[in-house]
Amino acid sequence: MSFRNVIMESKGIEVKCGYNLRSRSQSHSDAIAQDSLVMLDDQSCWAGMPSELLRDVLMRIEASEDSWPGRRHVVACAGVCRSWREIMKDIVKSPQVSGQLTFPISLKQPGPRDSLLQCYIKRNRSNQTYYLFFGLNEASTDDGKFLLSARKCRRATYTDFNISLNCNDVSRGSGTYIGKLRSNFLGTKFIVYDAHLPVNGAKFTKSRSTRLISLKQVSPRPTGNYPIAHVSYDMNVMGARGPRIMQCVMDAIPVSVVEPGGAAATETQFLHSRIASQNEGTLVLRNKSPRWHEQLQCWCLNFNGRVTVASVKNFQLVASPENGVSEQAQENVILQFGKVGKDVFTMDYRYPISAFEAFAICLSCFDTKIACE
Repeated sequence: MSFRNVIMESKGIEVKCGYNLRSRSQSHSDAIAQDSLVMLDDQSCWAGMPSELLRDVLMRIEASEDSWPGRRHVVACAGVCRSWREIMKDIVKSPQVSGQLTFPISLKQPGPRDSLLQCYIKRNRSNQTYYLFFGLNEASTDDGKFLLSARKCRRATYTDFNISLNCNDVSRGSGTYIGKLRSNFLGTKFIVYDAHLPVNGAKFTKSRSTRLISLKQVSPRPTGNYPIAHVSYDMNVMGARGPRIMQCVMDAIPVSVVEPGGAAATETQFLHSRIASQNEGTLVLRNKSPRWHEQLQCWCLNFNGRVTVASVKNFQLVASPENGVSEQAQENVILQFGKVGKDVFTMDYRYPISAFEAFAICLSCFDTKIACE
């Protein structure tokens, strides 16, 4: 029997069990549903497999799939049933350790310490939508894995970039909405909001939609507005002050994480309940100052070949000296973003920020900046 058939057979059993469990509100009782579950499990040739053997099989599958699209088998195993899912959650390591983006929660977890995770962003000008992919770039032979999408929504006094796990539905009412980026009127200040409370905690901010939900006393859980980062650009009319000056205050990340031995909190699930917030100073990032190249007559940064087109949007973020961190910590590039084609941009990030945070910060470059250009 092929691996695909094994997955489909196991998924079929899980679907049947799920139907029985969801039918409790009808004529079926809880006892009948549980009896059906046991009976179906007894009929499965995989139900009697020793847990040690099952874990060994799943570990071999996880170890053999080190890149997408092959890594979808790891996700398929986690979707078979609860026991398989718990084993895979234990086997699959966070991006900080493995350097892999596997499950959706990986997008909220810090990147690897010693290397940059290479991604790219594609812009669709017609509908003001942006797509984040895990991979080298669009032109490479590496098959990119879709991660996140964002849509620009312009208002009278501000602009929102709604961020979703779904490439087609970025509405705030969908179950795949995970956060947003909001700018001021001038396009100089931005706030990154998380729809789920980060593990370090954050102050909840009510929006118009959550107020309406509270007013109507609707029972489904509303999406929250938890500010986790603030991005600002210095005023620079007509570029008179040279390249852009950019700063990011990471509200949910303590400054100590960039030093040796520091550890960033790692989310294991999308949280909706309030927990204690951090008391340490927050991490501040600033863009690395470019140098003037006399022969090229332009400002330059070393992107190690990841950026090929000159653009005012290109930047590299490092820990700011005002954090009081070591010089070594100040040299490590935490996030770099740059243009490689008409509507294609590379986005490389690392510990201690996540793919979601990196994507939101990069989206700030796409907003119109009245006072900066």
